[in-house]
Amino acid sequence: MKNFYWLLANSLIAGVTNNFVWFALTFWIYLETKSVLATSYLAGIYLVATAATGFWFGSIVDHNKKKTAMLISSIVTGILFILGLMYFTLTPQELFHSVSNVELWVLMFLLMGGVIAGNIRNIAVPTTVTILVEEDRRDKANGLVGSMMGVAFSVTSFASGLVLGYWGMHYVLYLAVGFTILAIVHLLLIPMPEKKIVHLEEQPKKIDIRGTFKVIRNIPGLLALILFATINNFLGGVFMALVDAYGLTLVSVQVWGILWGFLSLGFIIGGLIIAKVGLGKNPLRTLFLANIAMWTVAMFFTIQPWIILLAGGMALWITLSPFAEASEQTIIQKVVPPERQGRVFGFSQSVEQAASPLTAFLIGPIAEFVFIPFMTTGRGVDLIGGWFGVGQGRGIALVFTITGIIGLVITLLAMRSKPYKLLSAKYLEK
Repeated sequence: MKNFYWLLANSLIAGVTNNFVWFALTFWIYLETKSVLATSYLAGIYLVATAATGFWFGSIVDHNKKKTAMLISSIVTGILFILGLMYFTLTPQELFHSVSNVELWVLMFLLMGGVIAGNIRNIAVPTTVTILVEEDRRDKANGLVGSMMGVAFSVTSFASGLVLGYWGMHYVLYLAVGFTILAIVHLLLIPMPEKKIVHLEEQPKKIDIRGTFKVIRNIPGLLALILFATINNFLGGVFMALVDAYGLTLVSVQVWGILWGFLSLGFIIGGLIIAKVGLGKNPLRTLFLANIAMWTVAMFFTIQPWIILLAGGMALWITLSPFAEASEQTIIQKVVPPERQGRVFGFSQSVEQAASPLTAFLIGPIAEFVFIPFMTTGRGVDLIGGWFGVGQGRGIALVFTITGIIGLVITLLAMRSKPYKLLSAKYLEK
């Protein structure tokens, strides 16, 4: 466990650094260009790239020692951040003011590439839990991983804006390069008891999608678990796409930004609870119970236009999120052979991450042209407007309520399904 704690600290350094660059880059591009389209494209390209590289990154993790894979991740990140710093320094600053200038996009791709390379480490970390942590403690270790990710999100949501606002993009990149080098040096000093790379008897192809899919299909219920998580991400994308717009109908942008900083602490709290009490005898059951609670909250946290209700519901949702993530990781760590875990985690990342951007692209027009008119000038005003409220914000709120109902129904049906029972039995028999 001592080595695991050191590895967790190292991943925290890397995670904070990468998130710090990502937040700062998003803020900086908007401030330079005043273009919402530019930041939307940035987010969309990042999500698509994350989904597309999961298979490849999973293969890198499986075909190298886990420490080597994480070093590759940090070294590539460091190189791209250094190139980004050099390019930013040598390029006239006025060329970054327009979305139409290729210089802006070159810098964006250099820095975004460095952040995306960090996903190799994100896939490797849960596989190191299998190596470094005894089976009966892995659920708690996964809780700590969730807390680490929460800390990275919480710290960077504050730090990136402060550093960018007071000192500028140069200092953002100086800090990014410095802390990435620190993460590399620190990782080199951490012992990792992995004497050899675990392989199948027949060496698979470097990107073995067919073989990985076969392994998933051969474990009863595992494919259904990944599809369930994908559907959840698809529905969760509704909140990612619309929650900021809804929040800003209730409070100022300053209050909303500060509120998000505090709400992100829920990731830390949820992870620490898991680290303390674990996930129970059957993590799959815990996953479904967490989803039942989350979708129930989603049904009611916008039922009235009240910021306290919204903040309370979001706090519960964010605190429960690590339970779903840690449960899935714990199950995969136990039922998937070690030589395939990197590719299975990469597969699940690719499939699950692909859902959110799809929702983001679809739900905006649906909310804009269907639900908002329905609750402003349409029949919704007469049908439920008397108690639900009317206006643009109430149209978005109705989307959230319906999404919560759909999510709850899907979860309850999944709990009664044959794949759930098969996967539960598979987990408990080993």
